[in-house]
Amino acid sequence: METNPDAIIIGGGLAGLTAAIHLSREGLQVVLIEKSKYPRHKVCGEYVSNEILPYLYSIGVDILKMSPTQINTLEFTTHNGKAIKTPLPLGGFGISRYTLDNYLYQIAVSNGCTVINDTVTAISFVENLFTITTQNQALKTKLVLGAYGKRSNIDQYLTRDFINNPAPWLAIKAHYSGTYPNDMVSLHNFDGGYCGISKVENNIINICYLANLKTFKKYKNIEEYQQNVLYQNKYIKSIFENSTPLFEKPLTISQVSFDKKKAVEHHILMIGDTAGLIHPLCGNGMAMAIHSAKIASELVLDYHAGKITSRQLLEKTYQEQWQRYFGKRLYMGRLLSQMLQHKTSTALLFNIATTFPLILPWIIKQTHGKPISL
Repeated sequence: METNPDAIIIGGGLAGLTAAIHLSREGLQVVLIEKSKYPRHKVCGEYVSNEILPYLYSIGVDILKMSPTQINTLEFTTHNGKAIKTPLPLGGFGISRYTLDNYLYQIAVSNGCTVINDTVTAISFVENLFTITTQNQALKTKLVLGAYGKRSNIDQYLTRDFINNPAPWLAIKAHYSGTYPNDMVSLHNFDGGYCGISKVENNIINICYLANLKTFKKYKNIEEYQQNVLYQNKYIKSIFENSTPLFEKPLTISQVSFDKKKAVEHHILMIGDTAGLIHPLCGNGMAMAIHSAKIASELVLDYHAGKITSRQLLEKTYQEQWQRYFGKRLYMGRLLSQMLQHKTSTALLFNIATTFPLILPWIIKQTHGKPISL
């Protein structure tokens, strides 16, 4: 089977689904290829900055329909149990990927987007035309957006620079029932990683943490690692010991790295994690993924309408805008990550933040974006 949509999106996470909604809403024939079915849980912090709300409303996505928690406070703790709280300048909301992705999927389909559950096996670009080969069919199009996440067989197929580099992180996430403030997202430092905790819809606590793989391998399993490493931070220990798991077992992602990635590869516009592996300390990866979909979609629409007159200009403009909106945030996220991996620099950062109360809000502003203007 061959078809010729206006655009093909590879991957149906936040960025891919948002782009599918945006493009199909404007009348483009869009095909989204996603290997998994909805709804599904994903490893994710599940806190979203309010910076993307104006954009979501503009494309017909009403977040309030999912009854998210409203979050306005950040708590930061060190591995030795020191804590500091600060207001979040923009605030945010908590929503599970299980609920959010399924909601976006339903909107995309209602807009006329075709969603194919399949796996991409090959991509070619000849004479200004892509051929996307899946396990079951071939599709041709002039425009492709890559939204397939942190790491994929597609990266290997495209021989992307980062794919052979060491990937030293393991990400672990699960949902819990228990007592936790509705209005707070917390970042807890521990030896070899950091843990994010916040509420999502239905009074559920989401706990998601990044662990250094070298440190993790010293222990037999996740439970043993948590008890011996995470529990050294008394705040993490208290949450775990007073909460009940809602998953049969935690979800995990291995081979996570934070290497830089190109926003355009082989003429594919990469969005979300596929473009830059959004760092958890950059303020908010979910918001950045959604914002990247906005940028790419608007440029694709201009290219489709002839306002952008060449593919070269399309790619150049997208790369410039990616750097403009996300370059500084990614840099700050990587810098903070390096500091939090060492006890001395973590203690120094905490002492500065407590001595100069305006420092922490300033750091938050460097890692968060401004409300998206329409």
